Amino acid sequence: MPCTIGGEEERKWRSRLKVGEGIVDHYYYLFDNDRSSLPSLYHSTSMLTFEGHKVQGVDEISQKLNLLPFDQCQHVISTIDSQPSSFTGGIMVFVSGSLKLPGEEHQLRFSQMFHLVPSSEGSFFVQNDIFRLNYG
Repeated sequence: MPCTIGGEEERKWRSRLKVGEGIVDHYYYLFDNDRSSLPSLYHSTSMLTFEGHKVQGVDEISQKLNLLPFDQCQHVISTIDSQPSSFTGGIMVFVSGSLKLPGEEHQLRFSQMFHLVPSSEGSFFVQNDIFRLNYG
């Protein structure tokens, strides 16, 4: 569906969505190649819900991600949909894709939602992150 915002507003909106997609691409690169660096994308107020388990803050999120039952994986992204959030300058990003684990024949389908919020330094951080495997 075409964007119905016009002129300068549309340009800003599209630019922000590209930023959101870039951050998400960076997130999956870090997850697959250097998971210990992922906490740099979160803030003390950030929240993660991973398969129904809720944690808050950089330390708890880091611990949850580092204690996952696999050390290596590869995310294969199928879709990235994003839109501006009602939080000033925020971006909502919804991702669907597959997760390849070493030694596993079948990929696992997943969905993940990110709420990206501008930081005081002029970049963005992940305020909310919800991950769920898709079975069936």
